[in-house]
Amino acid sequence: MDSFCGTAVVITTLHRGVFFGYLEGINGDDVIATKVRICISWCDTKGFIGLATHGPNIKCRIGPAASRVLLKNVTAIIAVDPEAVIAWETAPWAK
Repeated sequence: MDSFCGTAVVITTLHRGVFFGYLEGINGDDVIATKVRICISWCDTKGFIGLATHGPNIKCRIGPAASRVLLKNVTAIIAVDPEAVIAWETAPWAK
């Protein structure tokens, strides 16, 4: 798991949270990440794994970035493809 540190990832939690950020550290079921954005809703992304492979689209609702976050009860950490990183970093809040 240490190989994920510093990597752009999509993180899911037990409470159905879906987040994008850069993994800083893992402690059991908890992780610390930086530049974290939450995906409030997604449509036409082929699921949350699609958010890691293609990133959010114009229909998604993506919150602004928080500089550093502790996420508890993590259920998945998925490496994000380079094209998806660009989509996450530039994603506007859909109207």
